[in-house]
Amino acid sequence: MSSTFGTIFRITTWGESHGRALGVVVDGCPAGVPLSEEDIQKELDRRRPGTSRVVSPRREKDKVEILSGVFNGVTTGTPISMIIWNVDVDSSKYVPIKDIFRPGQADFTYWAKYGIRDWRGGGRASARETVGRVAGGAIAKKLLNHKGIFTKGYTIKVGPVKAEKFAEEEIEKNPLRMCDPEAAEKAMEYVDQLRREGDSTGCEIEIKVRGLPPGLGEPVFDKLDADLAKALMSIGAVKGIEIGRGFGVTDIKGSENNDQMSMKDGKMVFLSNNAGGILGGISTGEEIVIRVAVKPTPSIRKKQKSVNERGEEVEISIEGRHDPVICPRIVPVAEAMVNLVLIDHYLMQRAKENFW
Repeated sequence: MSSTFGTIFRITTWGESHGRALGVVVDGCPAGVPLSEEDIQKELDRRRPGTSRVVSPRREKDKVEILSGVFNGVTTGTPISMIIWNVDVDSSKYVPIKDIFRPGQADFTYWAKYGIRDWRGGGRASARETVGRVAGGAIAKKLLNHKGIFTKGYTIKVGPVKAEKFAEEEIEKNPLRMCDPEAAEKAMEYVDQLRREGDSTGCEIEIKVRGLPPGLGEPVFDKLDADLAKALMSIGAVKGIEIGRGFGVTDIKGSENNDQMSMKDGKMVFLSNNAGGILGGISTGEEIVIRVAVKPTPSIRKKQKSVNERGEEVEISIEGRHDPVICPRIVPVAEAMVNLVLIDHYLMQRAKENFW
């Protein structure tokens, strides 16, 4: 099912951008986990629109309600259903262009596949679908944190502006979630310029996972890095993934790329981490490092050429409430997808242990 993700810890997201509500059903969560709506809300607030000038001004509270699977403040082991109501829906800007395929959007491909599409903000193809992923990922995050596993995402590049240093304490202090405050200021100026021009920009984010033990992942088709790549590529705006040194391995020698090993305090350790914490599809115990390429927001005011459903060539300018850059809001989404993969593999590993 295309809207369900995971093996043991599974999520099914539902709802459309301009429908009555969106939500998620989480199945496979262990019983007895303390869980409240506040645990979910703090992650949704990080993804929420209308919080700064570099995100969509759509005013959604994204207030979550837990409908099932929690009793007396703890999970029961049954499916956890959560709903987020849409409260600031305005489809009027889409009416004049409802028959036109917007460049860079999934309008044409949905129409080609189904013969029908929800033209109100893109329907299921809208970035608003990710609200369910973040809600489900919040539960995964709580489970992982309890085991000492922590995921952190941040922006390292906006258009031509690159972060030159890493200051973790600065990430949540600037609207772009950039790890370099000086670069964040320059990037904000660049984004402001593009917004005035009716354009947008792409970005790159990085995600690090600390505390993951060695041995998680499957050796062939369900490799940990393969599942992470699938999870992140399932986010609509993502166009590329690197793990560890990534494409940088193509211009170095094997002697430079191999992560040599040694003993330290009676433990096996790696002397480098070009593999990004994963070898043979299985975690090494080193920090997992992932970089994600995010395309520019396709909904822009600049005129573009397209065609309509009748096959007529037209020009289109997209009005409405859109993000000039996706990075600040995609960071919590990417973190959620990584956490969903990690808790799934953690539970799969647990299922194989202590049998005899």
